[in-house]
Amino acid sequence: MVANTRAIVTLGIDVGSSAVKVAVVKSSAGSGRARTGAEIVASVTERTHRRDQREVIALSVSKALRHARITRADVSYLATTGEGELVEDRTGHFYGMTAHARGALFLEPDARAVLDVGALHGRAMKIDDAGKVVSYEMTSQCASGSGQFLENISRYLGVTLEEVGTLSQRADSPEKVSSVCAVLAETDVINMVSRGITVPNILRGIHESMAGRFVKLLRKVKAEGVVLVTGGLSADCGLQKCLQAATYDGGDLEFRTDPRGIFAGALGAALWGAYRFERLAQSPADAPS
Repeated sequence: MVANTRAIVTLGIDVGSSAVKVAVVKSSAGSGRARTGAEIVASVTERTHRRDQREVIALSVSKALRHARITRADVSYLATTGEGELVEDRTGHFYGMTAHARGALFLEPDARAVLDVGALHGRAMKIDDAGKVVSYEMTSQCASGSGQFLENISRYLGVTLEEVGTLSQRADSPEKVSSVCAVLAETDVINMVSRGITVPNILRGIHESMAGRFVKLLRKVKAEGVVLVTGGLSADCGLQKCLQAATYDGGDLEFRTDPRGIFAGALGAALWGAYRFERLAQSPADAPS
């Protein structure tokens, strides 16, 4: 019998609090959960700042389909994660950590933990070699270890988010930010500016504070080995450096990033969507939507 090598096209949508991420994935039929032959054919992110989320979702999907040179009819399964209830034509929805873990493992097969730094909170997940979440911990929604907090601070300091990482690495005397509460931490920063503390030293102090908090979360879930950083701050080189420095006492964590780390949730949803699509085709009564 000839193996079925028909390609399955799935679309994953991660609806976050500050941005919508879309990933279009093509994978071979019969590859099971591993999706070893999967390929990311398009990825799009759009900020939702003061815009209607449904309109942003529609725009993001349209762009992704255009980049992939396909139509909606070519998509076998539309999977969502995050605030996926806003996507009315979804085929199925996947829990955020489940999607991020699967997407992270695809991007970094050696990863056995994921640090997802989102707009509102950070979460640490210990995963197994199949992408299953073994344990997790997360910051509170008001914590200063979040993308939204850092964005607010950068705006106050007059720099862009893209500049934050580079500026942080220029620090010569980092100023510690001790408060866990985002509001109080922002007050600390205002006081630092009035005292003449330089922008690099302020940003490095914030990064060190965030890194210390994230490493504690990873310790709580007993993470070991390779940790893939995902989410909006995965491209922040200053935070990455501080994360690695914060582990010197134990030395058992190795932080890695991927340029597509921001799409981990959408990618994971698309990969799970392909698996569910095949399960539905094989046993409609048993496969969950």
